[in-house]
Amino acid sequence: MLEEKEVVEKKKFGIGIVTILTILLIVVVLVGIVFIMRVMGKQKLTSSGAGTEIVEIGETDASLAEGQILYDGNIYERNEDLITILIMGIDKETYTEVGGASWEEEEGSELAGGQADALFLLLLNPHNKQADLIAINRNSMTDVDVFDADGNYTGVFTKQIALQHGYGDGGEESCKRQVQAVSRMFHNIPIDSYAALSMDAIPELNDAVGGITVDVLDDIIYPEYDMDLHQGDAVTLYGEKAYWYIRLRNEDEFNSNELRLKRQKQYMTAFAAAAKQKASSDIRVAVQLFQLAQKYMVTNIDLSSFTYLATEALGYQFNIENIYSLEGETLQGNQFEEFYVDDDALQDLIIRLFYELVEEDAALSSADS
Repeated sequence: MLEEKEVVEKKKFGIGIVTILTILLIVVVLVGIVFIMRVMGKQKLTSSGAGTEIVEIGETDASLAEGQILYDGNIYERNEDLITILIMGIDKETYTEVGGASWEEEEGSELAGGQADALFLLLLNPHNKQADLIAINRNSMTDVDVFDADGNYTGVFTKQIALQHGYGDGGEESCKRQVQAVSRMFHNIPIDSYAALSMDAIPELNDAVGGITVDVLDDIIYPEYDMDLHQGDAVTLYGEKAYWYIRLRNEDEFNSNELRLKRQKQYMTAFAAAAKQKASSDIRVAVQLFQLAQKYMVTNIDLSSFTYLATEALGYQFNIENIYSLEGETLQGNQFEEFYVDDDALQDLIIRLFYELVEEDAALSSADS
């Protein structure tokens, strides 16, 4: 019998934000997905069941226009032109093997689809030509749709959100279920499309842009992986070193993901500059990188869509300040860490990124009148 709350085993690794970086810069920003989506009528490419309205945020009233809400005394309306894409880093290598999965599922396990060890929600806003990225803690405790090893639905249970991808076939089915779980956690926010990338893509994509130079943020000394990097060293990462730089963390330290996340953000910023520079001089580079990523990726966005008006999206702004993390608290569960999202902070973030201000101090102005 399934318990109401479950956690997964403690992990030494995580996918790392390079997964997001790759999709963000290569598959999305650099190849014009915002403009493509607008031309296609912002067609929803998933059938995940994600809602079309954000629920339980703000107040509604008959005096407000359709789609508007009152939140903290101000009137907002949702940005209908915003494009949302769920990026998943899957801890199950599919094409080559570098580090392997950091967990092992039993044969016939209901989790055979692989965990979504990295989850990021990408927002592309054509109104201000800006890309924002929300990092979702893989240990976030939330409602997960559970299926048994035979694919039979058993119900909704409180689990780490990373598990949702595992309850599927490891492909389209898993992706759609993960989209639905994230949408539900974000108060039913609609998610337009998805891209899931396996771990083993990292070395090849890193080297395709000529390697990435970083100032090492902390000691990363793991002889078994040929890693001997020291804080303050300036190094150019190639091949598997890039993979391990953004993946390794000290499993003996509580909440060790925080320092690793700093490395991942650092790597993302450097990769962004390198990839954008190459694509700016020759847009075919973006297409080539997308083709390279395809063998490691499950997505509902096809190559023809990416090649359309590819140069248009090069003007989008993105830097480390556009990366947001969910606020909350990490607690030690019976065996493993559990992250509990601060829902008030989440609602504030949804208003900030998914809505646009219509009128300030609306409650005060209506009272005065």
